Amino acid sequence: MMNAKELASVYDTIMSIPGMNDPIKIDLKISRRNVLLLSQAINKALSSEASADSVNLIDICSPESKEELTAFSTECLHKSGLNELNDRLSKL
Repeated sequence: MMNAKELASVYDTIMSIPGMNDPIKIDLKISRRNVLLLSQAINKALSSEASADSVNLIDICSPESKEELTAFSTECLHKSGLNELNDRLSKL
């Protein structure tokens, strides 16, 4: 098994492959329930602290990538009309 530093290096190499920054268009139709779940998953992943013994791809991504994920989550909530519900659930 790789240690955290080696795994971070592998992830960094994968993220540096040519074309990884190219924008793509996704036509996505999902239920409101799944929009809410996706938003919660993105927020949880972005807010969790990196652990010393394991590294996840989200731990090494750039601040710009994290901002794009947050914007995507917000846009999905807005398009589905779930902003207010998500805000209320986050306060629980």
